[in-house]
Amino acid sequence: MASFQDREKGFENKYKHDQEKLFKITARRNKLLGLWAAGQMGITGEAADAYAKTVVASDFERPGDSDVVEKVLGDLKAKGQEITEHKLRAEMERLGREAEAQISAQS
Repeated sequence: MASFQDREKGFENKYKHDQEKLFKITARRNKLLGLWAAGQMGITGEAADAYAKTVVASDFERPGDSDVVEKVLGDLKAKGQEITEHKLRAEMERLGREAEAQISAQS
C-alpha cells in the first residue's frame, strides 16, 4: 500500500512540475512576443519592456491564447502594421519554441 501511495505522490509531483514549467514557458513566450511586437511598432527600451509586461498580463483575461492574440493584433493594426492572425500565431509558435529552450536551459 505504501508503494502505491509513493507512486501516486510521484505522479502528483511530476504533474505539478510540468504545469509550473508550462506556465513559465507561456509567460516567457508572451514576453518575447511583446518585445517582438514592440519592435514592429518602433517601441524601444523601457517602453518596450513595459509593453511586453502588458502582453503577459493580457493572458490572464481568458483561457487560451485568444486574449493575447487579440491584444497584440489590435495594437499592431492600430499602429498601422499590416499583419494577419495567421502570421502572428506563427510568430507565437516560433517564440514558444525559443521560450521552451530558454526555460529548459535554466533547469
